[in-house]
Amino acid sequence: MAKTSRQIVVLKNPNSGTLYYTRKNPTNTPDKLVFKKYDKATRKVETFKESNVKLG
Repeated sequence: MAKTSRQIVVLKNPNSGTLYYTRKNPTNTPDKLVFKKYDKATRKVETFKESNVKLG
């Protein structure tokens, strides 16, 4: 069996602290992820950046 190289990544909005979880292949995308997603706290589309939040 082949080993998966995907990592679980936390996307965080620095303004409100809202978190999203996604997967990332570090071989194809070595840089930090930046997405525009809907923020439930502010009820707007905001920029979410990959952060180093501990899982669990």
